[in-house]
Amino acid sequence: MSEAGEEISANKVVTFHYRLTDAEGELIESSEGQEPVAYLHGRNNIVPGLESGLRGRRAGDELTIGVAPEDAYGPRSASAVQRVPIKHLVRPGKLEAGRVVAVNTTEGPRRGTVLKVGRFNVDVDMNHPLAGRSLVFEVKVLDVRDATPEEIAHGHAHGPGGAHD
Repeated sequence: MSEAGEEISANKVVTFHYRLTDAEGELIESSEGQEPVAYLHGRNNIVPGLESGLRGRRAGDELTIGVAPEDAYGPRSASAVQRVPIKHLVRPGKLEAGRVVAVNTTEGPRRGTVLKVGRFNVDVDMNHPLAGRSLVFEVKVLDVRDATPEEIAHGHAHGPGGAHD
């Protein structure tokens, strides 16, 4: 565990539980009953608004952080809705509206949500599912510790709740 009073700052590994709702209070996801999340602070490993809201906090702190779309998953973009040939989908399987698919792009596979299925093409929304939404994180900080040299070199936390590489 960390020393008492260690503040969240750059190159600290932070472990926390969270509950994520939208601005209306509808539950989106929660870490309750699961491993806590661990991330390396200052390396853009979590939503920017959540990371800035955690800066300066300590183990044991419980807080609510409201995050605007610009500091979360960005605003929705109409240009992110595209007609894509089915042959550009990774393992398309049974296609139907609402299904999440992977689309082969010049930058590699990207996830999108099917809006409409045609004979040869699908209309896909490539916006993040939470784009354009204000979010509310209820957070309980469990631990704050110095990152290891390996975690700093890799740019993320290792071990339970972090990356495993």
